[in-house]
Amino acid sequence: MRRLPPQRSTKARAHLDKAAAALDRYFAGKLTDFGGLTLAAEGTAFQKSVWAALARIPFGETRSYADIARAIGNPKAMRAVGLANGKNPLPIVVPCHRVIGADGSLTGFGGGLPAKKWLLEFEGIETPSFF
Repeated sequence: MRRLPPQRSTKARAHLDKAAAALDRYFAGKLTDFGGLTLAAEGTAFQKSVWAALARIPFGETRSYADIARAIGNPKAMRAVGLANGKNPLPIVVPCHRVIGADGSLTGFGGGLPAKKWLLEFEGIETPSFF
């Protein structure tokens, strides 16, 4: 296994510590926006555009796949948005749990639908009693 040079390792550790502290504040109900974190997720240009749109969904709000497709200027790319959503390497920080079906239904989430339901309710969003 290749190791990072000490200066990069220290920098990476600082980023991880900052992310962990932000997640602690989020789950304590004291943080609603992860905009202060430096994100460097690897993906295609399309995936990165979807993830950037996800990051703009405010705490306590949802968007549909169609909304995200329109937001990135590709209104017919709803399925591709769903695929990019599923490849999101930073769930919660890049809030893919805030994307729901056009009919308001809860749709796929890497952590499972019960976790998605919990996260949405934690953010004050009413969810269907079934999923």
